[in-house]
Amino acid sequence: MSQSGHLADLAADLRKSLLLWQEELNAAGGLLGRRIELRLLDDASDAMAASAFYERLIGEERADLLIGPMGSASTQGAATAAERHRRVLVNATGAARAGQKSGFRYVFQVPAPLASYGIGTLEIARSMGYRRLSIHARNDPASREMASRLRENAIAAGFQANEPQIHAITTNDFGAQIEKAKSSQAQAWIAFGLPRDAAEMVKSFRKHRYAPEMFVALGAADPQFVRRVGQDAEHALGILAWDRTFATRENARFVAAYERRWSAEPTVLAAQAYAAARILEEAVRRAGTVDPEKLRNELQFLELQTALGPYKVDKDGLQIAARPVVTQIQRGRRQIVWPEALATAKWRLPYSSGEERKGLR
Repeated sequence: MSQSGHLADLAADLRKSLLLWQEELNAAGGLLGRRIELRLLDDASDAMAASAFYERLIGEERADLLIGPMGSASTQGAATAAERHRRVLVNATGAARAGQKSGFRYVFQVPAPLASYGIGTLEIARSMGYRRLSIHARNDPASREMASRLRENAIAAGFQANEPQIHAITTNDFGAQIEKAKSSQAQAWIAFGLPRDAAEMVKSFRKHRYAPEMFVALGAADPQFVRRVGQDAEHALGILAWDRTFATRENARFVAAYERRWSAEPTVLAAQAYAAARILEEAVRRAGTVDPEKLRNELQFLELQTALGPYKVDKDGLQIAARPVVTQIQRGRRQIVWPEALATAKWRLPYSSGEERKGLR
């Protein structure tokens, strides 16, 4: 865990959730009659150090149970060590495919994989009858993976989709991409990146007098997006992995407990860490032991509702049940519009319907 270095502030939320879980469990009598002790090693925000630290946790610390570190890069090293020693590791935060390789037997993923970030978008596009997609990605590994997997899924489902157009992190005019979208008669513009990217796209739409029938941007789910473009955010769709407002019993219980303990709102990293710990706890209870083989079998077939959403994995330990939600800005507020079970509003499309937008000015 990054307890120093440039990732320390972010990682603090993981630590707080694990401490909360430890306190709750020990207050209730522990696990299998034993108290939980946390061994938190500081990787100083160096992802390359993860493998060595997990070797130490397994060898020197003799840890019975392993929870993965922060981020996909660190998780890859941790997973390699766990597989080498045939020790179960619950992957708390690694959403990239590289951290959850085919053939893994001891690594089990908790967060929704990056490949799933476009699923809700395709469901909405299909419902609206949109078939032609223009796909875009910020030039970073996570955004590129989301975009490429979206295109694969879209083609398999019968959509027309271009190769993802990769834009530089400094791009502030999307005129060239707009011309390509026009020439392909794209109905849906789907982009993966940060709130800044989404905002610059909206500014470019206005500048070039263009509006797709459906505009989706990962960063449009972030409050920064609305602050950057104001009323021009209206009807933009966003993608969100987790939020404290998700209306599920497990999430409500976690949020209340976290806020009571730490006098602060939890982040998605906090939810991931707590979900990972609860999954590991339930698997141990069902197995009745911390034996790696018996514990592996329980995690392979376990289905559980967590603060982060449902847990269920395939034969490689890849998460297949949790899905990011799709949000939409409606009257200046972020609403969940997919899936229906969590929806707080019905989506409003097309994005280019200008009358309501004009009435907001």
